[in-house]
Amino acid sequence: MSKADKIDRLAQLTAQRTTSSGDSLWVAAFRRLRSSKMAIIGAVIIAVFVVLAIIGPWIAPYSPTAQTWRGEVFSNRGIFVGPRAENWLGLDNLGRDQLSRLLVGARQTLLVGVVATVIGFVVGALIGGLSGAALALGGRTGQRIDTVIMRFIDMMLALPSLLLAVSIAAVMGQSLTTVMIAVGVVQIPIFARLLRGSMLAQANADYVLAARSLGVRRRRIVLAHVLPNSLGPVIVQCTLVLATAIIEAAALSFLGLGNLDAAQPEWGVMLAQAQRFFDAAPMLAVYPALGIIITALGFTLLGEAMREALDPKLRS
Repeated sequence: MSKADKIDRLAQLTAQRTTSSGDSLWVAAFRRLRSSKMAIIGAVIIAVFVVLAIIGPWIAPYSPTAQTWRGEVFSNRGIFVGPRAENWLGLDNLGRDQLSRLLVGARQTLLVGVVATVIGFVVGALIGGLSGAALALGGRTGQRIDTVIMRFIDMMLALPSLLLAVSIAAVMGQSLTTVMIAVGVVQIPIFARLLRGSMLAQANADYVLAARSLGVRRRRIVLAHVLPNSLGPVIVQCTLVLATAIIEAAALSFLGLGNLDAAQPEWGVMLAQAQRFFDAAPMLAVYPALGIIITALGFTLLGEAMREALDPKLRS
């Protein structure tokens, strides 16, 4: 199943208002989530990550920029300091406490992922909402607007996401803001296509037909009823997009397009800086890599569990 097919399938589920047992689709989905080990594990990982990102700078034992033990590390000779009583995860190549940098870097990693997802969600929702509303309102003009927008969105979906993000980041220059924007732009077509498909699925729902039979204006139906009821699967998609955003942001930082400000350590940048010393001190790369992998795994597990809870075909 292609990326576009998965998005369209999730959008189609919004037309289903109740399950065979008579429960609301969302109530039944939440009941399945509570008994899903995958969802519980993902939620626990996300909760731990968010808590560490929030309180990390306050519980970090040392400043992430303090080169207190610089005289004990000789990276040019391959001499590093590993875990010990004062430094639980050892020191980096500049004599900085690795644990402190990981804790502070968790906030930067979360910030990049959240901001990039918000950018993709807001812009994608505007584009998808415009396309869906134009098509739902009917008429040749609306169909033309939808056709133009969707062909542009399909072209963006056809491009490899990382390649598109690297191209945008290379044009804008090296900074943390660049990484957020580049990763956010990559997510725009996902949200746009999903919201547009969800609105089309809702346009054929019974409550829409009832509103039309009562003489409610089509514009009011679309904006006041169809659009709000179409946002559910888009919110579900945010969990999956967050995992992708964290990985792609780390990839951009690894390629040297992230923020190199030592006062704001970020896991992707830490991973990039550690590659030069991988032979002598592999744990400098392993720690941030594990953080990225486990965090992305948490969002992916929860997102996939939510999608499966909504889709009976996936559960079977």
